[in-house]
Amino acid sequence: MAPDSEPSRMELREYVGDQQITDRSNAHETASLPSVDGGKAAWLFLSGSFCIEMLLWGFPFSFGVLQDYYSTHPPLSRHPAGISAIGTTCSGIMYLGAPLVFLAFQRWPIFLRRSLFVGLAVVVLAVFLSSFATKTWHLVLTQGIIYAIGGNLVYYPIYSFIDEWFVRRKGFAYGVMWAGSGCGGLAGPLVLHWGVSKYGVETFLRGWSIALFVLIAPFLYFVKPRIPPSRSHRAPVRAIIAGFGFVKTRQFWAIEICNIIQGLGYFVPQLYLPTYARVNGLHSGSLLVSLLNVAQVPGVMVLSALSDKVPVYTVILISSLGSTLAIFLLWGLASSSTGLLITFALCYGFFAGGFTAVYAGAAQEFRRVTPGGDTGRADLGSMMGLLGGGRGIGNVVCGPVSEALLHGSSVAGWKGAAGAYAGSFGPLIVFAGTTAALTMSSWAAKAMKIV
Repeated sequence: MAPDSEPSRMELREYVGDQQITDRSNAHETASLPSVDGGKAAWLFLSGSFCIEMLLWGFPFSFGVLQDYYSTHPPLSRHPAGISAIGTTCSGIMYLGAPLVFLAFQRWPIFLRRSLFVGLAVVVLAVFLSSFATKTWHLVLTQGIIYAIGGNLVYYPIYSFIDEWFVRRKGFAYGVMWAGSGCGGLAGPLVLHWGVSKYGVETFLRGWSIALFVLIAPFLYFVKPRIPPSRSHRAPVRAIIAGFGFVKTRQFWAIEICNIIQGLGYFVPQLYLPTYARVNGLHSGSLLVSLLNVAQVPGVMVLSALSDKVPVYTVILISSLGSTLAIFLLWGLASSSTGLLITFALCYGFFAGGFTAVYAGAAQEFRRVTPGGDTGRADLGSMMGLLGGGRGIGNVVCGPVSEALLHGSSVAGWKGAAGAYAGSFGPLIVFAGTTAALTMSSWAAKAMKIV
């Protein structure tokens, strides 16, 4: 044995010993812990998680309304380049930050609860500071980067808490929490449109920063771990690394690559539907985004329930195929038809918005195919972190790519094409539809027995 391996062995033995002592000292407290999968404390926790998800993700999921406002009102309208990167930077970093946040909290779990309060303060500060922005980079920094950092600190500890509060009904709990983003996306565009139209963006953002604090802070009392963490508990690096054993499987990479591709095109309709509606003389842009977001609620709930009964690859197929058909047939042929656009928003929101439900099924698949997956070789936080990070890669790339497709000097749609394909949005629609179609490749790999 190499000499430098001895500290790791000692650290691991000390960790196991500490765990045994902690388990014995806390054994008599087990009966007094709140019950799992139900009970007042569990439902209050889940309700608080739902509301935090709704308020936290409602802002980035509604950014299309702000993007349209910034593009048509000074001072940002004078130099609109880069505006689309604000929203994708925010959502991208919130996803990309997941692996780092999960790693940090596995090493120092005592900070899980404290990060909720720090994160809320950062989110409120980001929104407040963004009200003074006069340049695009100001908003990329505040609404994009700082908001996302605070959001990571508020949001991801909830995953660790859910693992304690719900065992047999874990999929149900995730579905309820994820449905919050759809509800936030329903109200968010309408509130943003009303607020910036009536009060102006500066005044509205200052008021919204106060509202975020007032609305989220009370729920932090209920969102807490079921099992109080030990102050001496600190997972060794070796144990944390062992939790990533699933990355060696082909199944992980098949699903992760499709996850990145899905994230690459997923936010295109959310970002550009308000602008598309305005360009085509419609006044329903914020309503379309609201309908798209609210359709995520049944989408996530249905696909989450389905992931407990069928292979995850089947859920990926249903989500991706529905998204592809919605983009190519409904948005592509909609032109200025309000009815078709509403139908598209509902269908796309259901199928594409429900893709998050794949994560629960993917976690089960990774544990199934990973040797020793039920004994720490496939840690839930590690899996969720890498899946979220993968989607973040797609989100970050989506902003500049979609802007280049829409505003590129050599791109002006295809003359003679039907519906929306004939206009400047044609290449953007094809891009979104193609990424949705490519997401089905993991199902194809499974069907061909590659994975």
